[in-house]
Parts: sequence; structure tokens; C-alpha cells
Amino acid sequence: MQELINKANVLMEALPYIKRFANKTIVIKYGGNAMVEERLKESFAKDIILMKYIGMNPVVVHGGGPQIGTVMEKMGLESRFVRGMRVTDTDTMDVVEMVLGGRVNKEIVANINRHGGNAVGLTGKDGQLIRARKMEMQTINPDTLTPEIIDIGHVGEVSQVRPEIIRALEQNNFIPVIAPVGVGDSGETYNINADLVAGKIAAALNAEKLILLTDIEGVKDKAGKLISTIDVSAVQALIDDETISGGMIPKVTCCLEAILGGVHKAHIIDGRIEHACLLEIFTDMGIGTAVAKFK
Repeated sequence: MQELINKANVLMEALPYIKRFANKTIVIKYGGNAMVEERLKESFAKDIILMKYIGMNPVVVHGGGPQIGTVMEKMGLESRFVRGMRVTDTDTMDVVEMVLGGRVNKEIVANINRHGGNAVGLTGKDGQLIRARKMEMQTINPDTLTPEIIDIGHVGEVSQVRPEIIRALEQNNFIPVIAPVGVGDSGETYNINADLVAGKIAAALNAEKLILLTDIEGVKDKAGKLISTIDVSAVQALIDDETISGGMIPKVTCCLEAILGGVHKAHIIDGRIEHACLLEIFTDMGIGTAVAKFK
């Protein structure tokens, strides 16, 4: 009997959050081990379905870097990175579009649908959902000490999102699953960082939440303790003193830009935990780092 009571208490803890987030849009960036391990893939699919059934509007934006790397290796193509960005020549772009827009996207869609959901797969090229421009990356020439532009190929940044496409799917009870491939003014294809795409889509939709699934617990202080909340006003100071460093900088920056764009709260959570999305959204404690305007 006590076990049943405990289950009822869990539901009662979730009730105010279910009421608060009814009809609200939640954008989830899906990546890391959560996309690889079978138990985590199933857990994620069920989380998304539950969110939809209780009245929320989940929107999934996925990555796929490891999968791209695997296919490139099989095809005899070399993977090169500059500051964490994949150098994307024409051959690489073909692989990126094939893997992200095809294999990975359709696997996620099929997994959600297999567990009772109603997902639809898109890339940013569908209906010109994600308009993009070429990313310009600069460095300083060590000999002349002057700035130089590094050409990393078909790597883009988001210039515009057409939210009405996603809204139409939401209104018809579909779950959008979006691959981070954008289209330029002349129809050219761009490979875009999935975190950046998720943040821009969340802002365009005025989403209640942006959730980034990662392979770490969240942002930690210098003693290695998880920081549960960060006010947007404190972000730059944490970067300056290197509390936030390395690969965490673009993730926190993505959260910051989303909030400044109208998103209520952003979360960086550990996707290696089963049902990570539900634990973050529907429990009092949460499991990761929340970034928002708290002051």
C-alpha cells in the first residue's frame, strides 16, 4: 500500500506543473548518449509522448555529430573541426544532410510513433523553416596580428525561423522533430549547430522552456558542485572567472540568447538519466542547471 501512496504523491507533486505548462511550448534539444543507448532512446520517446498527452507542446531539435562521423569514416572522408565546428565542404554537407535529415531524423520520428506518439520529421529546408547565412569565423594572424576569416564551408547560423510551420503542426497534435539543416537565400544548404537552432526556434515560438540534453549534470562551480540556478545577469561573470568554460560556454550562451529572445527559462540537464525531461519539468528539485531572469 505504501508503494501505491508514494506513486500518488509523485503524481500530486507533478500536478501544479502540469497545470502551469498546459498548452505551453517546450523546445528540447536532443543529443548525446540519450540518442545512442536504447534504454535512453525509449525513455526520451515516452517523455515526449507523455508531455503531449497532458497538454504540452514539445518540439524536438536533434543533433547527430557522432552518427555523421561514423558515416564519413565508412565513406573514407576525414572529419575536421575548427573551434568545435565541423568543417563542412560539399561532400561533407551531402553526408550531413543525408544523416541528419534522413537516418537520424526518421529514427527519432519512428521511435516516438512506435511508442504511441504522432511525430513528423522536418529539416530547416522544409517550408524554409530555418533561413540561414554562412557563418564567418575569425582568427588573428600570428605574424601580422590582423584578423583573418576562416572558411569552414557550409556551416551556417540562423537568420530567421518561420514559426507558423511548427504552430500548424502543434495545432493538429503533431510533434515536430527538426534536423538542424538550414537554407540560404539562394537555396544553398547549411549545417547548423543544433543547440543554436534549438535556441532560435524556442525564441521564435516564445517557448515556455528550452531544454538542452547533454552528457554532463549541468553547470558546476569550481568545487565541482552542481549549480542549480543561474541568473542571466551572472552569466558573463561566471564566464570571465572560468566557472563556465570550454564546451559549456556555447550552451550557456545559447540559453542566454533564448531568454533574451522571450523564452521563460532554459535548462541544461543530464540526458544520461532515464526520464530526464520529466524529472526536470515535473519535480520540485529538478536535476540540472536552470538559466533565467531570477532577479
